[in-house]
Amino acid sequence: MLLIANADVYAPQPLGVRNLLLGGTEILWMGPSRDLPVLPPTLGVEVIDLGGRRLIPGLIDGHVHVTGGGGEDGFRTRVPPVPLSRFTLSGVTSVVGLLGTDDVARGPRELLGTLYALREEGLNAWGYTGGYHVPATTLTNGVRSDLVFIEALLGIGEVAISDHRSSQPSFEELLRLAADAHVAGLMTGKAGILHLHLGDGERGLEFVRRALKESELPARVFNPTHVNRRRALFEEALELARAGCTVDLTAFPVADGEDAWSAADGLRRYLASGAPPERITVSSDAGGCLPCFDSDGRVSSMGVGSAGALLETLNALVAGGMALEQALPAFTSNPARLLRLKGKGAIATGADADLVALDATGRAETVIIRGVVHVRGGVAVRRGTFES
Repeated sequence: MLLIANADVYAPQPLGVRNLLLGGTEILWMGPSRDLPVLPPTLGVEVIDLGGRRLIPGLIDGHVHVTGGGGEDGFRTRVPPVPLSRFTLSGVTSVVGLLGTDDVARGPRELLGTLYALREEGLNAWGYTGGYHVPATTLTNGVRSDLVFIEALLGIGEVAISDHRSSQPSFEELLRLAADAHVAGLMTGKAGILHLHLGDGERGLEFVRRALKESELPARVFNPTHVNRRRALFEEALELARAGCTVDLTAFPVADGEDAWSAADGLRRYLASGAPPERITVSSDAGGCLPCFDSDGRVSSMGVGSAGALLETLNALVAGGMALEQALPAFTSNPARLLRLKGKGAIATGADADLVALDATGRAETVIIRGVVHVRGGVAVRRGTFES
């Protein structure tokens, strides 16, 4: 058991200074110190006094290449898997893993094995079946049966559209995938979403707009990501959010003058637009290759997505004048709602004990996942099996 004392709680709404009693994997009690239950010494409760530091829900990263992404310029460009402490030191307590361009050399078995390994090391981890290409790579010879029978898989993704690296799926193929995701979600209570990678192509979100007009599928099934990679694409995404889709910003680096919005700028603009505040999320693309291509479609340069991008974006928003409680939902309660992760994304009695204490600079000073301390004093006290 843990007693978190003198925490300035953002749940994500501000609750003021509170104490929290954690037992097992969840928050058993929260309130002012005068109402703290009498705890027998035999319980051996450890006390962590935050001294008024801000306490937020653990960040939920809904788009992570846990096995490593890349491979667009040969096998040497495959990115290594992301180790546990890269997430925890960045305040990330839950991840959703996926396959990208390379869904051949890196397949669903490796993805699922990596998710289970992260779970064994203490991280909350789920994934998507499939990858960039259609027909989707699966474990059971069908995306619907993957979702029905494999607990860790929540939806289908990231299926690439409007991108030269995609398999150029037809509208009918995309609609069939969305239908399979939706029906599997009904059968299991899972998210049942189609997570769509958006490239730089001029078609943008045309297929999603058509699906909302021409099919009976609910808008929530369609979940486009990277929508801030082009400013015109971002405007398309705003309209889809107003129609009921949840859209995802990627926290990748954006150069001055680039035809893109940073995740921080994108979130500011989204919230100022009047679009539904609950239908926007931010993810990192951690472990993913961030390539630039020349006119022939060949890689001219590349970077790698960072697990720390979420916390960096959150701090940039607060430093720019946005209230913490206004910024937090896109990193916590919104992805929890979209992904149907019960007990995640909020600080409340009965919720999972996934907590991050921020120091004055916005660094993750203390990180607790399901009641277990992973980071203390800004240092990882638990590391992955093969981390030094």
